[in-house]
Amino acid sequence: MNLQLRASRTLSLLALALACASCAVQAPNATTPAIGPMIVPVSDWGGTPADASRARRHEITDITLHHQGEPFKPGTDVRQYLRNLQTWSRNTKGWLDIPYHYVIDLEGRVYAARDIGFAGDTNTEYDPKGHALIEVVGNFEEVEPNQAQLEAVADLMAMLAAKYKVPVERIASHRDHSDKTVCPGANLYRYVQSGWFREQVAARLAARPQVAAAH
Repeated sequence: MNLQLRASRTLSLLALALACASCAVQAPNATTPAIGPMIVPVSDWGGTPADASRARRHEITDITLHHQGEPFKPGTDVRQYLRNLQTWSRNTKGWLDIPYHYVIDLEGRVYAARDIGFAGDTNTEYDPKGHALIEVVGNFEEVEPNQAQLEAVADLMAMLAAKYKVPVERIASHRDHSDKTVCPGANLYRYVQSGWFREQVAARLAARPQVAAAH
């Protein structure tokens, strides 16, 4: 009986150890990137999927920064803004969807917009195929970007650069690809022109192995 009891306890402990091991290794949340900000999915702000049959598919080779180009007051309902933008893009412009892949609000929250696998749209002459398009709300000809927005842009750019193997030299803005716009506005463009975003992205990418090793 003692041998049987001991064997039973050994099996129980082994089963417990295996159960704990399986609990310790959990699949990552699909909406949580390995590097970069949390991203609010389209379904959370009330958007609807684009018609994939009309989409122009592409592979990401560039990261391009835009601004909204209009005032965006504190307290504005961002989700309603995104729903309105989606409706306007489709019904008025005849575009597939919101022209940008990501939108960043005043608090630095990042919202998914157009599917990243679908090329964006623009009112100017450059072809956005291959470009991951980021819009920051506000008119940066008139106001300064806040720190939360700047950090969110850098975090998002780093995530995209890592995921799609985009070199930092291919991080730019709308006005770098078109001479018909001042987008993303002088006060935000300053951070592109000075190389600040590229430096911030490079620093985040360089820190990735250390972060992985720490965990």
